[in-house]
Amino acid sequence: MFNKLIAAILPYMPKSFVWLFSKKYIAGKTLDDAIHVSKNLNDKGILVTLDLLGEFIKNLDEAEANKNAYLEIIDTAEKNNIKGTYSIKPTFFGLLIDKETCYQYLKEVINKAASYRNFIRIDMEDSSCIDLEIELFRRLKQEFPKNVGLVFQAYMKRTLDDIKNLTDLNTKEQPLNIRLCKGIYTEPAEIAYKGYKNINKHFIEQMDFLLKNGFYTAIATHDRPLIDKAYELIEKYEVPKDMYEFQMLYGVTPNLRQEIINKGHKMRVYVPYGEKWFGYSTRRLKENPKMASHIIKALFIKK
Repeated sequence: MFNKLIAAILPYMPKSFVWLFSKKYIAGKTLDDAIHVSKNLNDKGILVTLDLLGEFIKNLDEAEANKNAYLEIIDTAEKNNIKGTYSIKPTFFGLLIDKETCYQYLKEVINKAASYRNFIRIDMEDSSCIDLEIELFRRLKQEFPKNVGLVFQAYMKRTLDDIKNLTDLNTKEQPLNIRLCKGIYTEPAEIAYKGYKNINKHFIEQMDFLLKNGFYTAIATHDRPLIDKAYELIEKYEVPKDMYEFQMLYGVTPNLRQEIINKGHKMRVYVPYGEKWFGYSTRRLKENPKMASHIIKALFIKK
């Protein structure tokens, strides 16, 4: 109860206070910070996906600036030989302001990644964006069949149907690359599953479909029961190692992450950075209220 209370009030606290929590989960505030963290992870045999934090912008001038920032990110990461890909949120490029401008900006960014034979993953945002982001993905997938993937959130009641509706794009020669995560946005019970066991049940159902039907599956979870189930399904369907990977957030469950690596599975870590870290951090805390106790210890317990 105490941890949940702290998590609820944290968004209203001074940013300097919130940073005590955030620095565990954020690579830093600059691209140089993100490159440094990525190199350290690469040295441990871990792939990365870089993400400049920000979403739901207010005008298209911001969208253009964000597009230019991503072009710089890609060039910088490639010049530094970072072993990783890139994640983007379409609302960061103006999806809810002008979807055609968003498409053109994303096309430019994906084309840049494709010039390095690399890959962009389109993040799934809240329920107001799902149809738009699936439509956007379909358009971009036609133009960049090897260079773009999508995220689905297991807690959305529509997710399995949405995945099935993309099977026309999934071929043996060019499998669809889908990241499956639990989901973090606050959604009403009418459209989203609630409760740990219920969400896990549907995560497993969706993961089973992906692995069984030849999708490239990025299994994004820190939940040991889900990871154990993934091992079981990978063995059951004899999924080749080049058709799946595990994904985790930067700073979360490093011991479990290492266990997965030690078992010989591919691991990719999400590396967020940027000045707009505040919203991301407060969502992380709401998702994991136990972190509140670590913040209090950091404030008042001197080592």
